[in-house]
Amino acid sequence: MPRFSIVVPSHGVAGRLSLALDSVLAQSFGDFELIPVCDAPDAPAADIVTGYAERDSRVTPVHSPPSAGLAGARNTGLKAAVGGHVLFLDGDDVLVPGALAALDARIGAVGDVDVLYFEHERTPWWEGEPTNPAAPLLARTPDGAFPPGRAPRLTGVTLPAWSAVYRRAFLTEQGLSFPGAHFTDIGFGGLVALRAERVAALRTVVVRHLLRRQGNRLGLPGEHHAELLDQTELVLTRAAEQDLPADRLKPLFEQLFAAVLKTAAHPRRLTSARRAFFRRASALYRRHRPAGYRAPGGSVGVQHRLLASGSYTAFRSLRAAHRTASRAAALLPRPRGLRTRLRYAAALRLPLDRDLVVYCAYWGRGYACNPAAIHAKARELAPHLRAVFLVEPDAVGSVPPDVEHAVIGSRKYWEVLARAKYLVNNANFADAVVKRPGSVHLQTQHGTPLKTMGADQATYPVVAAATGSFARLLARVDRWDYNLTSNRHSTEMWERAFPSAHETLEYGYPRNDVYCTASAEDVARVRKELGVPDGKKALLYAPTHRDYATGFETGLDLAEFCEAIGDDYVVLLRAHYFYDQGASRSGGRIIDVTGHRSSEDVCLAADALITDYSSIMFDYANLDRPIVVYADDWDVYRETRGVYFDLMELPPGRVARTPGELAAVFRDGSWADETAASLRAAFRERFCQFDDGRAAERVVRRVLLGEPPASIPPVVPLAERVPAPAAPLVRS
Repeated sequence: MPRFSIVVPSHGVAGRLSLALDSVLAQSFGDFELIPVCDAPDAPAADIVTGYAERDSRVTPVHSPPSAGLAGARNTGLKAAVGGHVLFLDGDDVLVPGALAALDARIGAVGDVDVLYFEHERTPWWEGEPTNPAAPLLARTPDGAFPPGRAPRLTGVTLPAWSAVYRRAFLTEQGLSFPGAHFTDIGFGGLVALRAERVAALRTVVVRHLLRRQGNRLGLPGEHHAELLDQTELVLTRAAEQDLPADRLKPLFEQLFAAVLKTAAHPRRLTSARRAFFRRASALYRRHRPAGYRAPGGSVGVQHRLLASGSYTAFRSLRAAHRTASRAAALLPRPRGLRTRLRYAAALRLPLDRDLVVYCAYWGRGYACNPAAIHAKARELAPHLRAVFLVEPDAVGSVPPDVEHAVIGSRKYWEVLARAKYLVNNANFADAVVKRPGSVHLQTQHGTPLKTMGADQATYPVVAAATGSFARLLARVDRWDYNLTSNRHSTEMWERAFPSAHETLEYGYPRNDVYCTASAEDVARVRKELGVPDGKKALLYAPTHRDYATGFETGLDLAEFCEAIGDDYVVLLRAHYFYDQGASRSGGRIIDVTGHRSSEDVCLAADALITDYSSIMFDYANLDRPIVVYADDWDVYRETRGVYFDLMELPPGRVARTPGELAAVFRDGSWADETAASLRAAFRERFCQFDDGRAAERVVRRVLLGEPPASIPPVVPLAERVPAPAAPLVRS
């Protein structure tokens, strides 16, 4: 039997779960079992956990459905546990180095106590000093093992479940488990403290709690706050049944109602049924108030007295008196120009147009990418919706004649942004855009992240300087309701890079649907439009942007490359979209397709892709055609830009470091041999998970039509998909 069983729920924390698991497996004390609790075998966290289980026999994952909540996940892990003591660790928290050794030593010193409480550190997600909220409470406890009556303020309801380790036999014998769905730590902590006979404290930080930028889920508005009263009633009822002594009952009562009053006074938590919450809380207060209890002084005492008397109107007035005008100021729209600001403010007072969808791609560069693909599918499945595409003045020509558009900065632009029910973007809308209640913002993204993104860029000075204010970036992220992803890797990385309360949709990228739906005729048409000669192999060369470089430089002499590989090839040059303006770079066997509207068309036309670190490789892999990575400055790029994985270890095909090596793989045919195909297959397995040709349909049905998740078409397995055919290589 292991010394410790460590239960780690993983719902909604796939992006940070590895930190938690690594912190356990790196402990110097190794006598433990690690029990990650996943939603299901195919959940985002399950992929991560499976790798750990394959590498370490101490990792034994179990499953609990999301509907069971945190309490259900912990209870499932507890049932599977066989260790002598149980420790609960949230999936986005970590054990500090030496934590288990310290716990083992303390248990050895005080004996097998029912509960060993310890300190924890709350670490701000971005900046600020860590805090240790348990330290003052535990500092006043006896040095050795003691009965709970000797530390009456250690009620258990103010400490999270992961701030203690529990003797498993004690939990089993007492039939203790996590109650309810929300505020379960309060109920569990209170019941444990009521039942325990022998406890102890370890005045050392054991868990580092990594605060989520979006805050605790329990702080969000909703009806779930009524469950706080359920937990309060449960603990106080058990205390009454146990005839808890007055010196223990008073601090328990006071701590429970401190949480209740905090919720009752919070203007944004209780969006409805505030009076009902207050009345029920008032009844509980009067029923369980200890004899001779005296309310604290100050404004908190006033709240106690109003709750005791059931004076909701007076309580509401007191709450309103403490509010400030900051909320109104925060909502003030600030587009440039007084007249524009006034018009936008006026439009914001009008009702939302429930049938209006506003689309934008690449900061208005044109009709393209995921927004364009979603728009096209919406015209088919939701023809009642009016769509307006936002574009810069010089991109108006890219919008099809039958698609309504608005020029960015114009009067119409601000009007549709103010009134639209749905806003769809693959980048972000302007800072001045207000997220109206009832509106729906969909972030589609425009690539799979190899390079660091969002908040993860902060540690790379060159990138951070170009990004600007991260506070403003994250304020834009807070407007998102949905974030689209095309593979599990992206799901995890977006969670880290863009921490917020939005919902992730693992539906695939709509722009990539064409890679499963295009026909041979479509491929032939695109090649003819681009000027690819019959019988030639078209190599798409698509290098990415360098944050440390000025302007566009290919890093490769394409004329020399064409000369070295022979006459059978032409090169389609597609620079990063930052450089889609200026003179054409065509000449000889080089065809500049940078200005072509659709990168999807360009990929369809190509027989193979040559790229460095561009995200186009993840999209092109859906075609199951050869990919060659030209990594002449990988080490510099990795250190300067930051990457999420080592591309040299997990490439989609052959890798070349010099122009000579690149030419050689095409001369000797290794660009398309079995080794290259094997590398590509592994790459596709990891990064082409959800792009099956029906992504746009899933998005339209779920976001624009509001269909329930259960009715959305499932993703077609990779092995069953048929990519668009490459052009037949027959000379004219």
